[in-house]
Amino acid sequence: MRQAAVEGVPEGYLKYTGRKVFIICLILLLTALLGIYAVNAGSAELSPAQVLLTLLGRAEGRLNIIVWNIRLPRVLAAVTAGIGLSVAGCVMQNLLRNPLASPSTLGVSQGAAFGAAVAIIALGAGSVQSTSADAVIINNPCLVTCSAFAGAMATTLVVLFLAQVRGVTPEAMVLAGVALGSLFSAATIILQFFASDVQVASMVFWTFGDIGRASWRDLEIMAAVVAVSLLYFLINRWNYNALDGGEETAKGLGVDVEKVRLAGMFVASLITAVIVSFLGIIGFIGLLGPQIMRRVLGGDHRFLIPASAGMGGFLLLASDTLARTVISPVVLPVGAITSFMGAPLFLYLLTRGYGRR
Repeated sequence: MRQAAVEGVPEGYLKYTGRKVFIICLILLLTALLGIYAVNAGSAELSPAQVLLTLLGRAEGRLNIIVWNIRLPRVLAAVTAGIGLSVAGCVMQNLLRNPLASPSTLGVSQGAAFGAAVAIIALGAGSVQSTSADAVIINNPCLVTCSAFAGAMATTLVVLFLAQVRGVTPEAMVLAGVALGSLFSAATIILQFFASDVQVASMVFWTFGDIGRASWRDLEIMAAVVAVSLLYFLINRWNYNALDGGEETAKGLGVDVEKVRLAGMFVASLITAVIVSFLGIIGFIGLLGPQIMRRVLGGDHRFLIPASAGMGGFLLLASDTLARTVISPVVLPVGAITSFMGAPLFLYLLTRGYGRR
C-alpha cells in the first residue's frame, strides 16, 4: 500500500483534497482554452498562427488592432468580471445563509447601476455617445465607481438590516432584493426621463451589460479590485466555513460574526460596483458559478471560493463568446445570455433545490 500520509495526513484525506484541486485546475485549463478560442473567434476570422504572431509582436497593424485593442481586453475583462461576480455571490450566499443570494438577485447590481447612472448623467463623469459601439465612455472612473459603490452599499445595508435586526427568512430576503432592485430600476427610469434622447438611448444600451466596452485601463482597475478582494475572501475562508455551521457555532469558535458579515458584504458590494460601473448589469453569474461548484465540490470554502472564481470566469467568457458568434457580425448583449442561463437555475433552486438545502 502507498504511504498513506504526509506528516500524518491520512491517505483518504489526500485523495479527497486532490480531487477538488484537480477539478479546480481542470476549470482553469478549460477557461484558458476557451480564451484562446475566443481571441480567434469573430467576424474577422483569424487563424491561431496569426494570433500567436500578433501576441509575439510580429504581425501587421490590422491584426494588432483586432487582437490587442479589441479581442484580448474583451476576453480578459470577461474572465475578470466573471471571477468577481461569482466570488461575490459565493460569499453573499454564505454570509446571508441563503443559496439564492447574489449581486443580481439581492438588488445590489441595480443599486450600483443607479449610482453609476447618476455619476454619468448628472455629475458629468462620462461622455454619452450616439453610437452603440461606445454608448458611454467613462471619463472619471473613480467618481463613477464611488457613486456605484454608494448605490450598492445602500442595498447591502438594507439587506443586512433585514437579516440581522429583523431576522427575516431567506425567502423574504430574496423578495426584499426583488423590491430593492425594482426601486432602483424605477429611480433610474426617473433619471432617464429628465435626460436627452441620446442620453436615454445610451444609458439603456449601457444597462444591457456589454464586455466589449472595456478598455485596458478599465481592465486594470477591475483586475486590481477583484484580485485584492479574492485574496481577502481566501484569508477568511475558515471564518466562512465556521458560519456554515450557524452563528452560535461560529461565535463559539471565536468568529466575530457581525464584523465578518459586514466586511464580507462590503467587499462583495465593492466588486459589484466596480464591474457594473464599467460593464453594466450582468445578471446571474453570481448565482450560477457558486451553485454549480457547491454541488460538485461541497461547501468547504477553501476549495469553493477558488472553484467559484474559475467557474464564474468560464461562464461569463463562454456567454460573451456565444453573444459575439451566434449571429455574427451582430453582437448580442451578454447580460441577456447570462439571464437565459441563470433564470432556470434560479427557478429550480426556488422550487426544489432550495427546500433540500
